[in-house]
Amino acid sequence: MKALLLENIHTEAEDILRRHGVEVETRAGALDEDELIEALEGVDLLGIRSKTQVTRRVFEARPDLMAVGAFCIGTNQIDLEAASDTATPCFNAPYSNTRSVVELAISEIIALARHLTDKNRDMHAGLWNKSAKGAHEVRGRTLGLIGYGNIGKQLSVLAEAIGMHVYFYDVRDELPMGNARKCATLDELFEKAECISVHVDGRGSNKELIGRAEFEKMRPRTLFLNLSRGHVVDIDALHDALASGHIAGAGIDVYPEEPKAAGEAFESPLQGLPNVILTPHVGGSTAEAQENIGQFVAGKLLDYTENGSTELSVNFPEVTLTPIKTGVRLLHVHENVPGVLSAVNSVFSQQQVNVDRQALVTQGATGYLVTDCSSGVTREVIDEILGLEATKRLATIQAD
Repeated sequence: MKALLLENIHTEAEDILRRHGVEVETRAGALDEDELIEALEGVDLLGIRSKTQVTRRVFEARPDLMAVGAFCIGTNQIDLEAASDTATPCFNAPYSNTRSVVELAISEIIALARHLTDKNRDMHAGLWNKSAKGAHEVRGRTLGLIGYGNIGKQLSVLAEAIGMHVYFYDVRDELPMGNARKCATLDELFEKAECISVHVDGRGSNKELIGRAEFEKMRPRTLFLNLSRGHVVDIDALHDALASGHIAGAGIDVYPEEPKAAGEAFESPLQGLPNVILTPHVGGSTAEAQENIGQFVAGKLLDYTENGSTELSVNFPEVTLTPIKTGVRLLHVHENVPGVLSAVNSVFSQQQVNVDRQALVTQGATGYLVTDCSSGVTREVIDEILGLEATKRLATIQAD
């Protein structure tokens, strides 16, 4: 087996895969579509972070790719429908760096409220500007969260712990944590919040969710944070709102256009503005988070390749499996149409295969049939199942 890991994935992932006999190639930056197709020749497992786009063309050009691991929270950089069509399960790390993002958000809220960015700049320039003007405690202030998923909920709890009042808006019906209160509309949240932090996913419908009209609806001197996805915010509109003073400060970690690799040039209309914190998409980039992500996603890839387990896959029917102790395990990915189970079992019956256990789970257009067989699995059996019209992929796992 061979794995390709891109975008400086933590070495823990490489170490784990190597210990399980996987050959690992690593590259520091992201790859464009053509580069990725070329690099995936002979590769079974792909590991990426947020910048590499895994498109339908990539999946169709490399149909032997077994699985994709997104070593981050989001999976919008992967065409999940195409992945399912080519029988390629995808895994991510939905919880492993939540705390890191939340801590960055809390630190930026405090820094912006105290104008620490301006004071730091003045001190480096040799200017002693000891003044309380414009500096505020965050205790008693109101925080508005746009998006109340894993990150939003944890930020809600920590913000309350330091004395903030929390409101949130989410398109889903989310249970409030602590004393947080749900707003019925974004406009309601804009009316209440003195600080707004965005934590939504990267789906296309969220593009420029926050634009010129939304900034105008926010309270004067609002603090604004975006640590979610770059295309969610109209950066030019944010620039104008900051330049006019309507938005008092901002912390931005993600951008509509980002360099592919560390060391490349970066430009943004927000550069040079006072009381603005710009960070290079490092919300989840702490040593602890990246190590946890490396362990988690590498483990999921191995669970699939060694056991057939698809637990927590973002695009595949979920089956939790333990290692097979005897015989052979067949992993049959197929179109979710009537009669597949009957057809496969007919093959087993005719070829006198002894079936110990079976599990069939479907999701959307994909069916996943796992069969443990103690004896009788021959090349002829495998060829017959591969020849079924609904078959997308068939893999076998031999007991140790």
